[in-house]
This record gives sequence, C-alpha cells and structure tokens, in this order.
Amino acid sequence: MIEVFADVGCPFTHVGLRRFVQRREQAGRSDVRLRVRAWPLEIVNGAPLDPDLIAEEVEDLRHTVAPDLFAGFAPERFPATSLPAMALAAAAYQQDLDLGLVVSLELRSQLFEQGLDISRPEVLAQVAQQHGLTFDPEDHASVLADHAEGVARAVIGSPHFFTPDGSFFCPALDISRDADGHLRIAADPARFEAFISTCLA
Repeated sequence: MIEVFADVGCPFTHVGLRRFVQRREQAGRSDVRLRVRAWPLEIVNGAPLDPDLIAEEVEDLRHTVAPDLFAGFAPERFPATSLPAMALAAAAYQQDLDLGLVVSLELRSQLFEQGLDISRPEVLAQVAQQHGLTFDPEDHASVLADHAEGVARAVIGSPHFFTPDGSFFCPALDISRDADGHLRIAADPARFEAFISTCLA
C-alpha cells in the first residue's frame, strides 16, 4: 500500500493524486492501494492557508503542467479550514480503503474543479450522505493523529508519498522561486517515473 500525507487544500496534491490514479488505471493495477493521510498545513504552519497564495499556485499550475485541472477554482470560496474535510476523508477510510480514496478525490474535485467551500457543513453533509458516512465535523482526532504520525515519519510537506521502497515529496512537480520570489513550477517526469515504478513494482 502507498501512503501520502497531504492537505485537502493543497493544489500540488490535487495534481499528484490525479496523475497517480491515472497511471495506476493505465497500468491496470487496482491492487495498488493508496491511503491519503492528513497533513494539516494550518497546524503545521500555525495559520490557515492563504487563498491568495493558493490562487497564485493554481494559476501557475494551470499555465505549466495542469491545463486540464482547476477549471472552477474560486479563491473567494477557499475554505477557512480544511480540518473537517480531512476528518470526513478519514471517516471514509475507516470504513473502506477504496471509499477513502473516492472521498478524498471528490473533496478535492469539489474545491478545485467546482469551486465549492468544502468547510461548509452542508457541503460535507452532502458528501457524507452520498457515501453513507456519519462523522462529526468538529472531531479532528483522526486528523491530529495523522499529523503526529507524519511528524514522527519526518514528512516534509504536502504531498509526501511513502512507498515500500522509499518516500517521495511532491514527485510530479519541480517547485521553486526565482531570485525575485516568483513561483516557478515545472513537471518532473524523471522523478515521477521513478516514483510510479516504485509504486507499481
């Protein structure tokens, strides 16, 4: 099984998960399971994610490596907290591994493709009802437990994948800033292929 520690509000993770699932399907390897663990950046950084910063990252991703993604992203509806959404994903994983991935991907699609505020109770309730899940959006114990485990495992950031043969931080992308502080994002095909090869071995 592959594990990834990530924040539901991280656009780099949205790209990485989509690319992983796409390659897994192309290889016909549904036996390779993926567990998305919580890496709550608002706890890691001591402050909620900045919608303007996320919008900058999304814009650069659209123009460089992911023109097929982020179609409906709306920074004005970016969630003030991602903890309840990650708690819902954790509840789905507690029921079934495949369901956990489905809900994790769906929440990210609602945020980045449909422009929904996934911190709103009615949005989360609809997802939970659709998949027969019950959860308390105020109960973040599972999210905090994942964060503690991520700290113990030296997680670098979101997304950080762990495979049976090693770990990879954001393997699909090469992310940097130039001398003026401008964001620079490019695909990293060699590292992504090394990551996928490890996953599908």
